[in-house]
Amino acid sequence: MLRRFCCFNTSSSLNSCSKKPLVFLGSPQVSTTVLDALFNASTAPDSLFQKVVPSPVAQYALDKGFSSDLIFTPEKAGEDMFLSNLKALQPELCITAAYGNILPRKFLNIPPLGTVNIHPSLLPLYHGAAPVQRALQNGIKETGVSLAFTVRALDTGPVIACERVEAPDLLEFLFSKG
Repeated sequence: MLRRFCCFNTSSSLNSCSKKPLVFLGSPQVSTTVLDALFNASTAPDSLFQKVVPSPVAQYALDKGFSSDLIFTPEKAGEDMFLSNLKALQPELCITAAYGNILPRKFLNIPPLGTVNIHPSLLPLYHGAAPVQRALQNGIKETGVSLAFTVRALDTGPVIACERVEAPDLLEFLFSKG
């Protein structure tokens, strides 16, 4: 689903998408699944930039050979120094997965293609934190993963695509579908 989105609104075909700079944001271990998919995708940019507090994602990026000067760890995504560094990277797109923070407007205005979030539920159902856990607690038989534009309110942006899966598939599987 993410590979299709990366090629969305370009004049290129799916097989010949031009590489664009993007930024990845994630915190817990499950986010590394998405970063790994981006790293291995044929449409992945030459460099991925990741911003989190020190986390498994930061370590994963280092292990994959990302330069430490491309791994930002601000306390908040609205910090002036971070926003200045982000602007200097000129990302076309930012991607979040299990990031858990509402991004400030100053951040959201930087990438021309916007910021998209990979969310493990069929939005608008189970928006916010712990969507898989809440779905399983409610005994639903079908859930999924959504790709949606990020706006100032949590998980309320326009949904770009979604993919349904039968419960009780787990969080890692849903993020791998992104």
